Amino acid sequence: MEILGMSLGQLLALLGAAFSVIMAGMGSAKGVSLAGQTSAGVSTENPEVNSKLMVLQILPGTQGIYGFLIGIIILVNTGALGGEMKAVELMQGFSFIAAALPVGIVGYFSAAQQGKAAAAGMLMVGQHPDMSGKAIVMIVMVETYAVLALLASFLMVNAIVL
Repeated sequence: MEILGMSLGQLLALLGAAFSVIMAGMGSAKGVSLAGQTSAGVSTENPEVNSKLMVLQILPGTQGIYGFLIGIIILVNTGALGGEMKAVELMQGFSFIAAALPVGIVGYFSAAQQGKAAAAGMLMVGQHPDMSGKAIVMIVMVETYAVLALLASFLMVNAIVL
């Protein structure tokens, strides 16, 4: 069965790539936004810490990068970026969707939660600028789970043989 000149398996593989990019990107947008709002408030009270706050705001954005990376790997593995898509069977297409789930779902939730941790860290740094290292550690602890999800998705995508 073909849809838009693609097999259903190929379409599912593209859906998996889109899922990883969209979900992780949405979480990062949410986390970076929350951190940015807090940064604006803290910076008005203590402008000297603005550069430290920017570092904290950047961290929730990494999950979007992880989702994008898995999306690109799926596109490369299926040949979609090379201009000639490989044959993807139906079950392989479902496998690509399954492989995108860890980085998409965990990326969404960890980025949103990391934004909250970043906001709390910014409040801490606003009062005690010397505690920026501790704030980074708090935020990076949430990142650990996004990295594990990235690794799981990476291994799963590369285990799919076309």
